Amino acid sequence: MISLEAEPGGLLVLRFGPPYGPDDEGGYLAALERISALADPFALMVVLGGGPGLSRDGERAQALWFKRSRNHIEACCRALAMVRPQVTPRMSEVFGKLWRIPLTTTDDEGAARRFLAPFLATS
Repeated sequence: MISLEAEPGGLLVLRFGPPYGPDDEGGYLAALERISALADPFALMVVLGGGPGLSRDGERAQALWFKRSRNHIEACCRALAMVRPQVTPRMSEVFGKLWRIPLTTTDDEGAARRFLAPFLATS
């Protein structure tokens, strides 16, 4: 199941988790497009449930989105927290090469929220 929700302070939460369905890949890619269309600053938390990965075409579409949206993400995204099972230091390294924004990878949503808190609007 895919969801993209806006929370107070400019926090966007993208979730890709159970129950998984046949339309999840398309929903995930569409959510990425919605994120790259945002004009206002935001912080982003991506919560991945560790379910099935993207298809080969989905991986390619995601990689193209990363490339196409790089400037926009760096301009509008204050910080990024990736939440997923079995985090490795390599994950932070890989995402750090995609964007020059503050980011963290963790398996704990609470830790992700604490990381993002200083980047949220307070008014």
